[in-house]
Amino acid sequence: MENTDNATAQEYVVELENVVISYDEEPVLKDVSLRLGSGDFVYLIGKSGAGKTSLLRSLYADQPIESGVARVCGFDVVNMRRRHVPQLRRKIGIVFQNFRLLNDRSVSSNLEFVLRATGWKKRNEIQNQIAKTLEAVGIADKADVLPTRLSEGEQQRVGIARALINNPQLILADEPTGNLDPVTSAEIMQLLVDINKNMGTTMLISTHDFMMIDRFPARVVVCENGTVRDTEG
Repeated sequence: MENTDNATAQEYVVELENVVISYDEEPVLKDVSLRLGSGDFVYLIGKSGAGKTSLLRSLYADQPIESGVARVCGFDVVNMRRRHVPQLRRKIGIVFQNFRLLNDRSVSSNLEFVLRATGWKKRNEIQNQIAKTLEAVGIADKADVLPTRLSEGEQQRVGIARALINNPQLILADEPTGNLDPVTSAEIMQLLVDINKNMGTTMLISTHDFMMIDRFPARVVVCENGTVRDTEG
């Protein structure tokens, strides 16, 4: 159970108010205010170096928030104790541009590693959760295959399965189509849209791919001039 001094009443999955985010003790973003509700699908855009990755990392407590109010998945990220960070991260799935898979383990073993690291113990429950998740991302037949034997699109599906494996409230995707060709990019984006619609998982997707935004329109948030601007309204 979450510590009551750490969890908060949850009207929003993400709620940032006047946040300052730093890297190597230097502010990267300031005066950031952003709210994401349950089931929202939001793109995060901006030039390279504008702070998109810093914003995503701050949401899963991997980059310091110097000041302001930051609540993510019911946790006060600014004031939370380090021992509660794993509890926060169980509620968040992360998808990377370069996949970050364990290439010496099968697809199934990649997912089992995550489940065991987050407290799953019963073998049959682990196997059932892996099978269900691989089915959801369209690679049920790849469970025993090494990632290096997969196409880049299939590898990213494994990355999405890993993000999805613990039924998170929030998925953060950092340039998830950045290494993919246009056809595969559209397939991956469609998968993320389907997960959002069918499972109600909140999505925050950093991207430079404006063709995908045009094809799958949704709310857009912009990183620029050292802060974040919401284009909604």
